[in-house]
Formats: sequence, structure tokens, C-alpha cells
Amino acid sequence: IVEKDRFQTLGDLRKQWTESGVETSRATVYRRVQEMGYRCRIPQVKPLLNQKQRQKRLTWATEKQHWTVAQWSKREMPKCLKSSVKYPQSVMVWGAMSAAVNAASHQEILEHFMLPSAEKLYGDEDFIFQHDLAPAHSAKTTGKWFTDHGITVLNWPANSPDLNPIENLWDIVKRKLRDARPNTLDELKAAIDASWASITPQQCHRLIASMPRRIEAVISAKGFPTKY
Repeated sequence: IVEKDRFQTLGDLRKQWTESGVETSRATVYRRVQEMGYRCRIPQVKPLLNQKQRQKRLTWATEKQHWTVAQWSKREMPKCLKSSVKYPQSVMVWGAMSAAVNAASHQEILEHFMLPSAEKLYGDEDFIFQHDLAPAHSAKTTGKWFTDHGITVLNWPANSPDLNPIENLWDIVKRKLRDARPNTLDELKAAIDASWASITPQQCHRLIASMPRRIEAVISAKGFPTKY
């Protein structure tokens, strides 16, 4: 049964055993599975990549293979909060990637939040902006906006959250929010802002420094998903 479907849970196994006339507890199922030499694991959830996407990831990683940590640190990573009107009592969060719902509102966020952040962080220095391939990000009007503002955008392969260290920061925010338990929209905004503010520069530096390792991992995996 286990070898036929590796993704069955202990509950699934117990149900099948019960249907076969074997009454047992979940703990007993666990012990028997262990005795048979199997180990229970939670599978990692990774984006489904087709061959074309894997090749693009491999090509992208090969091109960026010799980028230094200093080069990766020039990626723009501002933050802001933007209320959502689509669902009540919820809030859209924008960090390095916009949670805007269309190209026009995405460009509005870039104009009013990203540009001031970039000015504060880099002054007159050049920087490279990174975002994923969400429709609002890859729209022609958004591309024109970046061109008109003289901002270089980092080319990005599809379905590649393992290459974006901002995902790790979102995970930190989510973990902190589990303990906050906000009851109102204002409390939710405050909790998100506080959890983001608690992220230290050292954490950011460590994540940026992981980029060369992520690149090597993609190359070693020949474009398939990595552990990151």
C-alpha cells in the first residue's frame, strides 16, 4: 500500500486497514510503518515546472553564476501596506513584489512608494529592480513605466520562488503573525508592520548572501526546484 502511493497519510493507511477488517489506532499504524523500514515525511511543496521553464531557470542561473553578493545587494527591496477593497477585513502587503491586482495600480504603487524608497536607499546610484512574472508586473505598460523612469529590471524565470529571498522574509512575517492574533483591520496592519520592522539587517544580509548558493543549486538541479 505504501509503495503504491507514497503520499498517503497515516490516516489514509488506517482507513484502508479498517476497511480490510483490521481495527487499529493511528499510533499503531505509525509503529508498524516504522518497523517495516518506512519513515513518515511531509513532502515539500514546490512549483510545477515544465521543461521550457526548467531550461529558462537553468539559463538564468548560468548567466547570474558569477554575480557577487555586492551585486545582489543592489536589488530594490522597499515595503509598504496597501488596503484591499476586494475582500473585507483584509490587507494586501507589498514588499519587493507588488500585490497590486492590475498593471495600473501596480504602477501607482511603484510611483508613490518604490521611487521614494529607492531615492532614500540609493540616491543617484543605479540599482536593479526585481519582481516576478505576475501579469501586472509583466504588462507592456509596466515595462514602459520602468523604461520611462530609467530603471533596469532584472529578468526573472517563471515559477521560481526558491530564487527570491524575499519569500523567506514573508515566512518570518507569517510566523510572527500567528502569535499576534489581530481582531481588527487596524490591528492586522499594525501587526504586519511590527513583524516586518522586527526583521534585522543581519537577516537580510544573510539572505542576500545566499544568492550564489541558490544559483549553484539551480544549476546542479538542472533547472528543477531546489531546497530553498
